[in-house]
Amino acid sequence: MSEQRFPFVLVDVAPDDVDFISYSLFELGAQGVEERDESTLHKTAQKGKVTLSASFLTREEADAAIAELDADLSPRIEEIVGDAWRDAWKEHYKPFAVCKGLVVRPPWEPYEAKDGEKVLELEPGRAFGTGLHETTSLVAESLAARRAEVTGKDVLDVGCGSGILSLVALSFGGARAVAVDVDPEAVAVTRENAERNGLSDKVASSTMDITDVPGVFPVVVANIEAGVLIPMSKALYAHVQPGGFLTLSGILLPQTDDVTRAYEAHGAKLEAKYEKGEWVALVLRKAG
Repeated sequence: MSEQRFPFVLVDVAPDDVDFISYSLFELGAQGVEERDESTLHKTAQKGKVTLSASFLTREEADAAIAELDADLSPRIEEIVGDAWRDAWKEHYKPFAVCKGLVVRPPWEPYEAKDGEKVLELEPGRAFGTGLHETTSLVAESLAARRAEVTGKDVLDVGCGSGILSLVALSFGGARAVAVDVDPEAVAVTRENAERNGLSDKVASSTMDITDVPGVFPVVVANIEAGVLIPMSKALYAHVQPGGFLTLSGILLPQTDDVTRAYEAHGAKLEAKYEKGEWVALVLRKAG
């Protein structure tokens, strides 16, 4: 029996375009995107460029993505045989601070907390959300800055992925987290991560549609993407308790005004913006 083959789509981009093209690859169905430049073990194909390597589930999906990409990006397919690569990334996933005072570590890496630090154990598994991406750390920063508001409050985490933002909110004193995602794998991984942190009784994870989630919440977070956040603005904002706040992330800088206007149309007031690289997180307040 021949070994399974795993397809990757490679493109060469200017450093300033990394975030935008990575976002586009995810939109085309990529399961993950790796960056290669002069500092990485896998070198870039063109000097001065960054090579993005996007994994796809099937060759057909990879071919379809190639057909949609600009030829100037030199899109091409690389296949890896066998499944040892699935765990290879773990060698490079080390403990890191997702925000000041809060460290995330994978299960296979020991870490001794320093004074004033809290540590979360996270295995992203089959879900998006190692915590390393700017969009995640931006939400974590917004929650850290509003720790007093999070303490003792219920949190709604929309597009929960690995469950990292639910766990961050609980580490800041949140009472309970309701985590929803359209991907059943993400829901399963969120439950696993809640269990490994001893928080199973505080996290309710499901594939429930946002329109079916009961009640309102003083704290709502959604790290998805602008193309989803805008059409769901009415349903999502309806779950923010009067006086509560909503943090939106997964937004590229040029998309900031469009997302802001979509939520302001329902009465939201922009309270703060957090920026890293090409990404922005918006904190919106609902009148009390």
